Amino acid sequence: MLLTTTYDIDGKEYETLGLVTGSTIQTVNAIRDIGAGLKTLMGGEVKKYTEMMKDARSLSTNRMVEEAENMGADAIICVRYSSSAVMQGAAEVMVYGTAIKFK
Repeated sequence: MLLTTTYDIDGKEYETLGLVTGSTIQTVNAIRDIGAGLKTLMGGEVKKYTEMMKDARSLSTNRMVEEAENMGADAIICVRYSSSAVMQGAAEVMVYGTAIKFK
């Protein structure tokens, strides 16, 4: 499945199938969350949160691609990511785009 942030694909004609999305809410375990809290005192990257967000983006993307495949799409254009804090140590990651089928 081709994913792109652009509004079109050079040299390709396609029909628009519609909006596709994927999302997940991820947390780190409580012990790691305490460790991350201590990290704020010292500064620097909180690697467990970075890893959590990477996993969340991957899972959300896979869910979006699965939705597009079920529609018969060949690609997804205008892909965008969004994230928000749901609670302490938990974040939602959403990805969305437009599913298209090449002519």
